[in-house]
Amino acid sequence: MNGNQNFVVVLDISEENAVSASPTKNDDDIAGMNDKAVKKASAGKHLTFFLDDEEYAVEILKVHEIIGMLPVTHVPGAPQYVLGILNLRGNVIPVVDLRSKFGMHRTEETSETCIIVVQARGIRMGAVVDRVSEVMDITEDEIQETPSFGVNVNTNFILGIGKTSGKVKLLLDIDEVLTTDEAIEMKAVAKEVHKTVSEAA
Repeated sequence: MNGNQNFVVVLDISEENAVSASPTKNDDDIAGMNDKAVKKASAGKHLTFFLDDEEYAVEILKVHEIIGMLPVTHVPGAPQYVLGILNLRGNVIPVVDLRSKFGMHRTEETSETCIIVVQARGIRMGAVVDRVSEVMDITEDEIQETPSFGVNVNTNFILGIGKTSGKVKLLLDIDEVLTTDEAIEMKAVAKEVHKTVSEAA
């Protein structure tokens, strides 16, 4: 698996929005994150994307880059929504299918299917989405709390509801896509693969 042979398509979000991911945390930092802490959606720039006809938004500060679909290496025993790992220019990252994570049916890839590379729970990972929409400002006045959908509906991934230009966007908490244990496990796998690739080079 040679990262130099991968063709990477990076979408320019504009210089003012291009944000480098923060330094990777160690396993103790990841394990120490408080899963039950009360989180609220923050106003500011968000990257919006679609899964089916539903539009989601993630804080731009969590986004590292956007790339086209690339081959991933399957990891035995990984959860169904974890597609595998990707060697991105020498960095090995886990790739998650958000459709599967959210209980949606998998669909065929299109020319618009892409991977949003984000920083979540102290690790860099890829999130597969149907298509990216735009970068937009969401103000505090446009953010509402997540409504109750009943005990059978998991809203841990949603920080709030953004209402802009008459449209509703689900504000995604990208840190909740992977549990703490999953993040530590995927980080360990990525390290091992990176070590194997380095030794074979």
